[in-house]
Amino acid sequence: MIAIIDYDAGNLKSVEKALLRLGANPVVTREREVILQADHIILPGVGAFGDAMANLKKYGLDQIIQEAVARKIPLLGICLGLQLLFERSAEAPGVEGLGVLKGEILRIPDAEGLKIPHMGWNSLVFDHPGRLFKGIPENTYVYFVHSYYLKAQNPDIVKASTFYSTKIHASVEQENVFACQFHPEKSSDWGLKILDNFIRIGNDMEKNRVFEKNTVIEKNIIIEKNSEMENKTGTMSDCRLGEQDEKPESAGRGER
Repeated sequence: MIAIIDYDAGNLKSVEKALLRLGANPVVTREREVILQADHIILPGVGAFGDAMANLKKYGLDQIIQEAVARKIPLLGICLGLQLLFERSAEAPGVEGLGVLKGEILRIPDAEGLKIPHMGWNSLVFDHPGRLFKGIPENTYVYFVHSYYLKAQNPDIVKASTFYSTKIHASVEQENVFACQFHPEKSSDWGLKILDNFIRIGNDMEKNRVFEKNTVIEKNIIIEKNSEMENKTGTMSDCRLGEQDEKPESAGRGER
């Protein structure tokens, strides 16, 4: 199940429809139990940073998101959802973001011939290998709608970027947290592929957890069996030594 967090910030239906096209099981919710039981979580959003943070706190979702991150549930922030995962935004001075990731949100600089907000298709350059972009060629075009952009503190988490008046960190990944400034749900087939990659990341993480658990169990069984064999070997050796001690000297020489 994929929980789409509902905090009155728009584009919920478009994300839900995209996931349904992939055969996924999305649920739009703000309930703690549902979110924390989900296999994947998506934090979408269209609107203003300050209003969005106020709504997250109003519904107690800020704490739920922090708990989900701590539990290592795969989380994907989309557009405003990406921005909220960081510490602050120039759009709302004095308002703290979720601070899950380090960095700030800045206004796109004015440039001749460019309109703000940035609305349209831009190509992606891959800064570092990212699991969201498995099987996706570099310079793929995706759809953006935004006036503010991410400047991540740690460049290593930046997996894809684009250029619109300035370099924009378009997608980041850190452990179980993923985020896109663009809208994968509105980015045609390649966008669906990105969402599908996210879903598969969740499955891979679960497989890894099961594999690690089974590996531990198998190691414990091997250790137990080795211990049993050592005990049996020790007992048999003691018995054989006793038998050798009881043999006459002549018999011992004959065996040699």
